Amino acid sequence: MATTASHCPYCALQCAMSLQTGADLPEQQVDHRPPVGIGSRDFPTNRGGLCKKGWTSAELINSAGRVTTPLRRVGSEFVPVGWEQALDDIADRLRSIGERHGKDAVGVFGGGGLTNEKAYQLGKFARIALGTSMIDYNGRFCMSSAAAAGNRAFGIDRGMPFPVSDLDGAQTILLVGSNVAATMPPFIGHLEGTRERNGLIVVDPRRSETARLTDDGGGLHLQPVPGTDLVLLLGITHIVLNEKLYDEHYVQTRTVGWEGVRRSVAQWWPQRVQEVTGAPTGQLREVAHRLAGGRGTYILTGRGIEQHVDGTDTVTAAINLSLLLGLCGRPGSGYGTLTGQGNGQGGREHGQKADQLPGYRKITDPQARAQVAAVWGVDPDRLPGPGVPATELLGRLGEQIKALLVHGSNVVISAPDAGAVARRLAQLDLLVVCDFFCSETAAHADYVLPVTQWAEEEGTMTNLEGRVLRRRRAIEPPQGVRSELWIMAELAQRLAAPGVWDTEAAAVFDELARASAGGIADYSGLSHELLDTEVEAYWPYPSGSAGTPRLFAERFAHPDGRAVMVPVRSRRHAPRPVATDELTLVTGRLLEHYQSGAQTRRVEELRSARPQADLQIDPATAQRLGIAEGDPGAISNLRGEVFARAELSTGIRIDTVFLPFHFGGRQTANALTEAVVDPISAMPEFKRTQVSVRRADPVEVQG
Repeated sequence: MATTASHCPYCALQCAMSLQTGADLPEQQVDHRPPVGIGSRDFPTNRGGLCKKGWTSAELINSAGRVTTPLRRVGSEFVPVGWEQALDDIADRLRSIGERHGKDAVGVFGGGGLTNEKAYQLGKFARIALGTSMIDYNGRFCMSSAAAAGNRAFGIDRGMPFPVSDLDGAQTILLVGSNVAATMPPFIGHLEGTRERNGLIVVDPRRSETARLTDDGGGLHLQPVPGTDLVLLLGITHIVLNEKLYDEHYVQTRTVGWEGVRRSVAQWWPQRVQEVTGAPTGQLREVAHRLAGGRGTYILTGRGIEQHVDGTDTVTAAINLSLLLGLCGRPGSGYGTLTGQGNGQGGREHGQKADQLPGYRKITDPQARAQVAAVWGVDPDRLPGPGVPATELLGRLGEQIKALLVHGSNVVISAPDAGAVARRLAQLDLLVVCDFFCSETAAHADYVLPVTQWAEEEGTMTNLEGRVLRRRRAIEPPQGVRSELWIMAELAQRLAAPGVWDTEAAAVFDELARASAGGIADYSGLSHELLDTEVEAYWPYPSGSAGTPRLFAERFAHPDGRAVMVPVRSRRHAPRPVATDELTLVTGRLLEHYQSGAQTRRVEELRSARPQADLQIDPATAQRLGIAEGDPGAISNLRGEVFARAELSTGIRIDTVFLPFHFGGRQTANALTEAVVDPISAMPEFKRTQVSVRRADPVEVQG
């Protein structure tokens, strides 16, 4: 048996695993390839543990549903075609659309699961092979608010500026808006010491799996009204300032702007915060005193507070609180945000974001444009300017944008107002989707191009700590399947694009390293060869350095070395009446599934455990609506209607319901969410949608 060291293909914890290949054939196979088994591997993030998604991840490699040849739409059907025919036609149509409608009539939509090499090459391909500015990616739906807040406060965006193992010795951890027990279960091993010390504080409107970790003396659970996290954090900050719990020396020597923060929270005294959020004043004071009560304090944020129209300001409020307490850069304390997608960190650093070039540089910066253009072998004037963020890009489909290339994303499930997105896809002149399965988005495509899965490719990923990791090939892809690096090189050649288009991941990474040199996310000291030695590689990792596992020990990334405290204000804090026909829908993840479910819904063990979307609803609310456990429920608003089985739970507020977003068809939760965004980060409002709920007729559910 051969063993290959690699990492899990799912979340940003990037748990280490080993891939085992043997000689016996599986019952279901593709091109008679050997089976792949999963073994544990000790690593600081997961310490040999994996969740059920990780343990079953190999099942997809030889799936009978795998796309293994290019597919072309003919009428309402797909027919297999050869690669030469597919690429020739795609290139001809892209060229024609660009000539008739302008370069920005072609859009590119990437993904936070792409390797660093593919994310880098995709940004390069869009800008010099297609000449379009219209590129963004699904990480806009995941990390954009935290990124915007981190950049303006610290001058740098690295989700966790310290190794996750630093949490092991924490006295107190405030976890706001993250359900890590379901989304990345091995992570909770790093919370065990804090639980034993009664120091875990979880903020979530649901009694989630993570909130239940506070039971039996593990800590404290605050259950605010959805969308009021900003007020909650402003209220805790008010107490810290009013009761002089802050670190005055740290604030005076390492930050600027604290006086503005002091004025901005003056109106949020505890009683008023309780009226808006529902969090008791006693809990608010207890949280403030616990956070300030000693060293070993961490504040961690997640999607629950970020996926709002005020998400950037809410994360900023959490950062302000961290700075007032003197946590950032201090040994044994800190602030961090938990990246979701497998390469959500690296995927936003090297060019598939609308306004960025490799190294986390701004595309509007003349010096950055000149350096990257030199690496690419083009004139800087050839590079387009900034594009538009994901929600706006999708809103232009069929009008300004006539063609779309999709890599590593399933927008028909994951985008807000998903029904409108599906309708716009149908208006395109050309839709090309690169995927290994025929996802809900691929079902709309003119071409589906089969690409390699994680165990079939070389590359790198950057996990939630900013640690760059090696992805290694354990098995050859099925005959007919190609890497996106090869696809982009072939299309670039057909489009007469300048520059070099390598198809080997190591060579692409070397180019990425050169292009990132001197940038915020500097990878210039790294290579596949170095990473193969299992070196701890935390960026920034400039040439000649040993990397940066912990940021901010001496200075922040602003020119003066200080962190910036930015005053923020709540603009939607009127308390909602409890007795109303409308409820607040919160969307989120399940333990068994990942992102749009395009992969995990194909794994029998995961699908049988969670075969459908369940509507979590409080029993008293359900009784008022005439809904019993297991009844079909219809959840609707002006954008659409979805159906789900009722799951009664006292762990959710009476004014709130919860749907997972992993399912398609008539269970697509994002058919209800609105395409409104944070004005700073362009993050959509996923966590606060007004809906009506009723008991549905079983015939309606079946469609």
